[in-house]
Amino acid sequence: MAKETITIIDYGSGNLRSVTKAFEHVIRNENRNISVIISNKPEDIMRSDKIVLPGQGAFRDCMENLNSIDGMIEAMNERVISQSAPFLGICVGMQLLASRGMEHGVSAGLNWIKGEVVPIKLQDQSLKIPHMGWNELHFLSANNQQDNRHFVLRSTKSSENFYFVHSFMFKCNYTHNCLAMTDYGGFIPAVVGNDNIIGVQFHPEKSHNSGLKLLSNFLNWKP
Repeated sequence: MAKETITIIDYGSGNLRSVTKAFEHVIRNENRNISVIISNKPEDIMRSDKIVLPGQGAFRDCMENLNSIDGMIEAMNERVISQSAPFLGICVGMQLLASRGMEHGVSAGLNWIKGEVVPIKLQDQSLKIPHMGWNELHFLSANNQQDNRHFVLRSTKSSENFYFVHSFMFKCNYTHNCLAMTDYGGFIPAVVGNDNIIGVQFHPEKSHNSGLKLLSNFLNWKP
C-alpha cells in the first residue's frame, strides 16, 4: 500500500511543532503508513492526501502571510475545493475558512465556509477575553447522537474538554456548517465544516487524549 502524506502548511502563523508531534504520536501508536511533512511549497500541497492549516495570531496577519506565499492559495483551492482532499483548520486556521474576518479591520478569508469572524461578545460579564482554557463541546440537536455526528467527532463525548485560546469567533451564515458549540458566557462555534473541510476553534494538539482521538479520526476520514 502506498504511503499517505499529510501536509501541515507552514506560513509563519502556526504552532507547527506541537501539531506535527501530535499527528506523529497518533500515527506511531496506530502503526499507520502515513508521513507528516511541514511545507510552504504549493507543489507539496498538490501531492498531499490530507492537509492541515494551523494558526495563531490575528486573522489579518495570518491571511496576509498565507497570501504572501506565491501560488499557495491557488494550490489550496485546487487540491481542497476542486479535488476534495480532506482538510483540517486549527484555531485561526479554522477562522481563515470564513468569507471575511473583522480583526484589525475587514480582511477577506478563503471563503470556503460562508460566514465572518467577529469579536466574542459575552453575556456573562464576569468572564474575560480572550477565552482561554478548557471547555466541553455541545452538539446541535440534529447531531446530538454520536452516530449522527460528523465522522471526525463521533468518538467525542460530551463530558470531554478541549483547550481554547481566542478572542474572535466564527459566525456561520448557515447553521448546517456549525457542527459543535462551546459555552463561554454564551454559545460560541467550536467546530465548523462543509463536505471535505472541517475546522476546530480549539487546539486538538494541546487537548490530551480527546484531541488525539480527534486527530486519529481525521486521519481515518474519507469524505
